[in-house]
Amino acid sequence: MQTFNIEKEIKNKLEENGALVTYFDERPSNSNFAKGIIRLKRGVYQKKIDRYYDQILKNLEKVKFDFLFVNRGEVITAGFLQKFKKQQPQCEMIFFTWDSFTNHAHPTTILKYFDKRFTFDLEDAEKYQIGFRPLFYLDPYKEIRGKNTGSFDFDLLFLGTAHSDRYLISSRIKEWCSKNNLKMFTYYYMHSKAVFLFQKIFDKSFKKFDYKKLSFKSLKTAEIITLYKNSKVILDINHPGQKGLTMRTFEAIGAGKKMITTNAEIKKYPFYSPKIFHVIDRNAIHLSKEFFAEDAPALSEEMYCRCSIEGWLSDLFLKSESNDWKTLMTQE
Repeated sequence: MQTFNIEKEIKNKLEENGALVTYFDERPSNSNFAKGIIRLKRGVYQKKIDRYYDQILKNLEKVKFDFLFVNRGEVITAGFLQKFKKQQPQCEMIFFTWDSFTNHAHPTTILKYFDKRFTFDLEDAEKYQIGFRPLFYLDPYKEIRGKNTGSFDFDLLFLGTAHSDRYLISSRIKEWCSKNNLKMFTYYYMHSKAVFLFQKIFDKSFKKFDYKKLSFKSLKTAEIITLYKNSKVILDINHPGQKGLTMRTFEAIGAGKKMITTNAEIKKYPFYSPKIFHVIDRNAIHLSKEFFAEDAPALSEEMYCRCSIEGWLSDLFLKSESNDWKTLMTQE
């Protein structure tokens, strides 16, 4: 996976904790064309995918591994996993995804090859009988927490991949901000121009999307950190078919920021507080200027730790699949 360079941050954190890491992107190429064609018509690219994974197996013939960690699993093949297991019988195979299976069904075909399987989506965890583990924030967000007083360049910040109704919702919210003398910054990322053109044709929510507001360059962590430092509240718009909490949610927690979110599932999580999270209905948006007035109250240090990348890696590598977050959740 290649989302805002998070894969490099995961690799670095594993190495900080003493691991020797060999990293391969699960895509043969990260060109905009490759990303687009894999998402839209994978079969056209399958031969190149197979050759890519055969080459990985050849490169690893003389190396022994303790773990194989697959993140997301949008592209990796069943054939590769079968051959890898024969080549590395001592290796514990771990799977994690931060996509709902309704959005990307391919991972459901390869779950059986892993020793431990985790998802950030509680419903998927229960449906497929696998572990549930929410996402995390990176270490640099800790530097922001405790420094959220004073003036900010932006009252509200939205960063995210352009999909579904995000543009429509964020545009309505931006209009509300303007009427209430609040400044909002938006950054819409798109994998490729080909994907945008496809969405423009087949997705009615993209009909009104202003092409000039799109970016085909993913933000680096340092760039995101700067934007968070200069923003008072974070806006989160989850995919309509996705109930798992986004990375933005945990970045807001790590940075000690308040958040406006369309994901009502957040009310089930142990860190939820209406003083930190304002939940809105994507079909009937109601906002309050008072929510911007006060700073977010602090969570317990234990909860901050559990929501960090270190806490996430600890759960995946050191705990069993059954020792997950389900017991911490509240049912409404």
